[in-house]
Amino acid sequence: MTALAAGSVAMVMGLAACTSESADSVAAPAPHQGHGSSSPAASQPLRTGERFVNLTMPESYTPSAPQGGTDDYRCLLIDPHVTKPMFLTGALFQPQNAKIVHHAVVQVVAPEAAARAHAKDAETQGPGWTCFGDTGLGRVAGTYASAWTPNGTESVLKQDVGFPVKPGSLIVVQAHYNLLATDGRTGETDRSSVRLRLTDGTAATKPLRTLPLQAPIELPCASGESGVLCDRAASVVDVTKRFGDRVGGIAQQLLELCGNGKPVPGNTQRCDYPIQQPMTVYAALGHMHMLGRSIKVELNPGTAQAQTLLDVPTFDFDNQKTWPLPTPVDVKPGDTLRVTCTHDASLRKQLPALSKLPPRYVVWGDGSSDEMCTGFMITSAAA
Repeated sequence: MTALAAGSVAMVMGLAACTSESADSVAAPAPHQGHGSSSPAASQPLRTGERFVNLTMPESYTPSAPQGGTDDYRCLLIDPHVTKPMFLTGALFQPQNAKIVHHAVVQVVAPEAAARAHAKDAETQGPGWTCFGDTGLGRVAGTYASAWTPNGTESVLKQDVGFPVKPGSLIVVQAHYNLLATDGRTGETDRSSVRLRLTDGTAATKPLRTLPLQAPIELPCASGESGVLCDRAASVVDVTKRFGDRVGGIAQQLLELCGNGKPVPGNTQRCDYPIQQPMTVYAALGHMHMLGRSIKVELNPGTAQAQTLLDVPTFDFDNQKTWPLPTPVDVKPGDTLRVTCTHDASLRKQLPALSKLPPRYVVWGDGSSDEMCTGFMITSAAA
């Protein structure tokens, strides 16, 4: 999924120790295939005051990857024609060509950034613009609202909450197209759509925001694997070549923000986030790529107040979803949130989408053959 990382690394509330530990004993789930079917149309019924707005990309897009890569990140702009303040209470991305859509992130672009978005759209040939890393509109330009991954469904919270949408706001869909399914060949097209669940809200409706918690990826080649890209430095150079300096620098940024700046190779990595502002957590989503085994987010780990906010012990790329918490959890200054991810390089030989690729030391990157570790926390400011 996109490095909201490039943005989140800069906006985090403060980071502390990030460590690596062996995880050779993790139970092996059945290998996933790397891509799922189209997002199902079924959804929860509308609630009082809600309405659906269906938006389709203005035109079809033909993905193409940079030389030497198989991934294309494209920001596609859609105008929902919002004329009064409202709240987004759910969103369902619906891929038209699920074979090549790896994942998608739906963001609400604030009206003050609309001119910048239109300018980027106009200056690039074809619909939208290339956007490895993030949208390129600036850190305060928009709000993450929803993510779709294979077999993803709409997640609707039962509380009176929603993402604010101001008049003149735009929708940006950051679609990650992966051409492993076509052996890197272009020609496939996509014209996906998004269904928004909107409401006018009330004075009591709490505005939502999303906090991405991220940890480094320092996954060496599996036992018995060898090759040029099994060298970490060579792998970082390769990521930078495919996605640019912004994404290529994330691996080092995470090491410096989460630890002492030195890579500690291992299957399992974690990062602690000391909290400075009070918030309430309503839901969580864990995101990794195809080598992911498990992901967990904990509040105040190792203390008497410890709570688990997200626990996916057997991660399946083809079945990622948002998990509402049974009861919202208040987080206060002085607390710590920890995200922990375990990856497994041996899965590379088992997955059809990756088995033909050369072995690599895996670091943070935007491609399907790279990896991520993100725990998305859906939050509001504490009352």
